[in-house]
Order: sequence, then C-alpha cells, then structure tokens
Amino acid sequence: MRPLAFALALLLPLAAGAQTADLVSPNAFRVCADPANLPLSGKDKPGFENEIAALLGQELGRPLEVTWFPMGPGFIRRTLRAGLCDVVIGYAQGDELVQNTNHYYTSVYVLVTRSDDPLATVETLSDPALQGHRIGVVAGTPPASHLAHNGLIGLAKPYPLIVDRRVLDPAGEMLADLEAGKIDGALLWGPIGGPLAKGNPALKVIPLLRETASPRLFYRITMGVRPSDQDWKRELNSLIRRNQDRIDAILTEAGVPLVDDLGTALKEVP
Repeated sequence: MRPLAFALALLLPLAAGAQTADLVSPNAFRVCADPANLPLSGKDKPGFENEIAALLGQELGRPLEVTWFPMGPGFIRRTLRAGLCDVVIGYAQGDELVQNTNHYYTSVYVLVTRSDDPLATVETLSDPALQGHRIGVVAGTPPASHLAHNGLIGLAKPYPLIVDRRVLDPAGEMLADLEAGKIDGALLWGPIGGPLAKGNPALKVIPLLRETASPRLFYRITMGVRPSDQDWKRELNSLIRRNQDRIDAILTEAGVPLVDDLGTALKEVP
C-alpha cells in the first residue's frame, strides 16, 4: 500500500468516530419526548420525565431542548436515530432499538380499585376474590396474560395499547370507568396508574409485588441513547448515579411506585 493510501486508511476510522461523537450536542441537552404522554411527558403540562430532563440538563450546564414526537412505531427512527435529539428519558431495560444506560428506577404494574370496595385488599391476580369481577386492562400488556391464566379474561374490559395520546387517553378512560362502576379494577403500569390516582381518596393503588408467575410485572427503566454513543452513555450513567436521590424524589412526588431491583418490595426513599 502506498504511504498516502496507508495514511488515509488509518485516518478514516478516526474520522468516522469523530463524526459519530459529534451527533451528541455539546451545547444543549437534547431530549426526545411524546407531547401528550402524561403523567410521563407533556408539552403543555410537564410530566415527571420532563422534570428529570430539566434536572439533568441543569447538572450538565446545558439548556434543555425537546424534540416532540408521538410515541409509537417509528419514534426512535425518526427522532433519536435521525440525530434530532440525544436521549429518550424513559426506556425499558433490554429494548433493542436503543442502547440502555444503567436503570434509574424500577417499578411494577398496579391494580387500582375503589377505596371502599372489598377488592381493595387484593394483592395478587390469582386471588379468588377477583372471580366474577370485570377488570380493565391495556390489551397486549403483561397483566393481560395473568388475567387469562387466572380465568379472568372473559369479563375483562380491554383498552388500546398503541394510540395517539393527543386524541385518546386509555389510562384516564380506564380510571373514569372504575370510578363510575363500569369496571371493578384497573390494571395499569405503575408510573402511569400511580400518578393518575395520586391524591384521589376514592381510589387505592396496589403494587403487584407478590406475583410469581410469568410474565413478570416489574421492569427496570433506563435512558435510551444511540448504540454508537458509548461515551455519552457513560456520562449519563455518572449523572444518574450522582443525582439518584433527586431523581427518586421527583418520582416519589409524582406518585410513581418505586420498588427494589427484584420487584419484591417497595423501595425506601429518604
């Protein structure tokens, strides 16, 4: 190989690496978020993920810039992978569309009941007390499998999973149906059900910590970055570690049920 060609061959990988690293903005904390996904994120009214993003941007000393795009098919491809932003604040650990940071909280599905209902003492979906009752569940989510396994799916009321939250609000509709007596219980992901029911004395939120059957009902939540952004992932991991107590405080204030990493007990938050 000629000297010039050899030198170019050495420089090309370095140039490619520099180009990849440049995707992460040094001037702003760029976040992808759904504009109508409360209580997690919202454009007109901030959710707890917005608050966490603001905290991390402040700690980085960079202004927060949000790319708003409805969560659903194509979200990652058209935002994070398109280079419009550098991080998704909430992403389940193990999802292959992104590279996960270390998880910054673990939560669990909840059963929401009316406070004065006998079902308010239920702790597992195998409890015989649930037989003959109509339970609301988001179609295709893990609790739906538990309802089927326990013979409860026949009376269950399904709510859609993938919707444009600017138009439809399945979780809000489910809780409204619960208060109106149209269903007897509502199965929701804890970071949605907990905050939506917080402060409503008519509703009781029961974290499903005692479920042992598959599929599991607890999940670790990370931040999602591009697979190429290794240094950025490490920077975010350090940022999460240094600010974990403050992140926990935001989540707790929002009403998110925080659990230990094994999903067996509520996390003790100072």
